[in-house]
Amino acid sequence: MERTPLLAGNWKMFTTVAEATELARAIAVEPVPPGRQVMVAPSAPALNAVGAVLRATPIALSAQNICWEERGAFTGEISPLLLKEAGATMAIVGHSERRHLFAESNALINKRLRGALRFEIIPLLCIGETMAEREDNATEEVLEKQLRQGLAGVTLKSGHQIIIAYEPVWAIGTGRTASAAQAQKAHAFCRSLLGDIFDKGIAQQIRILYGGSVNPATIAEIMAQADIDGALVGGAALKADSFLSIIHYKTL
Repeated sequence: MERTPLLAGNWKMFTTVAEATELARAIAVEPVPPGRQVMVAPSAPALNAVGAVLRATPIALSAQNICWEERGAFTGEISPLLLKEAGATMAIVGHSERRHLFAESNALINKRLRGALRFEIIPLLCIGETMAEREDNATEEVLEKQLRQGLAGVTLKSGHQIIIAYEPVWAIGTGRTASAAQAQKAHAFCRSLLGDIFDKGIAQQIRILYGGSVNPATIAEIMAQADIDGALVGGAALKADSFLSIIHYKTL
């Protein structure tokens, strides 16, 4: 089944509003290649400014996090209503930095994911194992727990309603990248599990991205794998030239 490749840039907490706006303009100058989708996720204070730059372009805007309620006593959280007002159509949930630095549990991530779906924002659910878990041969156990608990209570009419990103924690920001074979094995396992959680038809529609020190030199081999449908890019998405090289990768 055809799945549109998604090249997504997570800018984390690296840009000012002015820098984010300039970066968005530089990326938007180049047309998105046919049959591909591009997304960027600036930090919350820059969402409105970046959204204004991208409004007339095919580039999607994503939040880096989302609350499950539209308003209320949730200090520091981000309302889905404000995200939609800024033009965001996606929201990252469960990123390893939220899990490990801010102690977000699978249950909390599930609340965020279900909240995004309720407000018709596409959640991009991040999953992945640490190096200790991989060395302990626990990769599939960890991925299964994160997927099953993160998707608990979720029903889908279509696989286009969610996106999964497999990001081995040991490869994020370290310069280390899982081999294409390692990444494909994890993606194939996730797709099979999604078929069990939902059904095989929906599982074949769900895009599963790879993340973890993706760069222009590694993207083509990563994208050549059968179950890899795109990339969630960190550091290499912070410079227009390197992110554009990723967006315009040549198929092997």
